[in-house]
Amino acid sequence: METMIEVQDLTKYYGATCAVHRLNFEVAAGEIVGFLGPNGAGKTTTLKIMAGYLPPTSGMVRINGYDCVAQSLEVRSSLGYLPENVAIYPDLTVTQFLRFAARAKGVEAKAEKAEIDRVMADCGLEEVRNTLTASLSKGFRQRLGLAQALLKLPPLLILDEPTIGLDPSQIVEIRQLIKDLAGDHTVMLSTHILPEVSQICQRVIIINRGQIVASDTVENLSRQVGRGGRILMLVKGPEDQVAAALRTAPGVAQVSGQGEGKFLVETGNGLDLRPQLARLVVEKGWDLLELKSQEFTLEEVFLDLVTEEEPEEES
Repeated sequence: METMIEVQDLTKYYGATCAVHRLNFEVAAGEIVGFLGPNGAGKTTTLKIMAGYLPPTSGMVRINGYDCVAQSLEVRSSLGYLPENVAIYPDLTVTQFLRFAARAKGVEAKAEKAEIDRVMADCGLEEVRNTLTASLSKGFRQRLGLAQALLKLPPLLILDEPTIGLDPSQIVEIRQLIKDLAGDHTVMLSTHILPEVSQICQRVIIINRGQIVASDTVENLSRQVGRGGRILMLVKGPEDQVAAALRTAPGVAQVSGQGEGKFLVETGNGLDLRPQLARLVVEKGWDLLELKSQEFTLEEVFLDLVTEEEPEEES
């Protein structure tokens, strides 16, 4: 598969402070990849280098086959960039701003109106097309930023917090729009809203303190990071007795009652204890209403990876 983003030994210093240290990763054409990390981890710095806003201290980044330093103009023509804080001209209307952005991106004059109408429709901007950008709400400013990034159908979109400030219905719309871009566009998405990543992204790259700590699908990370398995059970019986019995089963590390007959059973060493636990409940004469494995959430994976790195860094 064709590679859209290639990052090799990327390093960036601000004075004596190292923001990014020897990052290495690739993103295939058509992928939607979540780029995650705590505040100060180096996410925005990395995205700005990829977008041509910042030069690296060392290392190399190629976008669509072009070097971000030596071929900056070719790189910029290959991508649409939505920064965390959208820069707009307050004295222009939405239409005027998009017209300016289209011309800056080299959209042909005969295609300009159709292209502006397309991104307005995709981002839900028709009702504010004649509104001054200074008067837009935060949500509409985000939509406008996404619209300008989509102009001229760039093969790569770099989106830094694309749904910040949007209401729930707008978030659903933008999520679906980003999903629909997969295949025709490569998307690099940075966000603090982790459920958003689970719903949109095919793969996740997690960065902490300027270094990559994980890169895989959400499902694989859930299996790898979990130190054991988790089983959710719904049992009709005396809750204190059920919990006590489950704790006695070999391989069970912990049992926590969730109320209303629900129990979360954590097992050691990734063991699948569902058959044994089912037999135990039935032998006790209780009704087993539900029994299923439960994967670790992306939030749990994220916290596990980030906090796991801290002692090593501090030592």
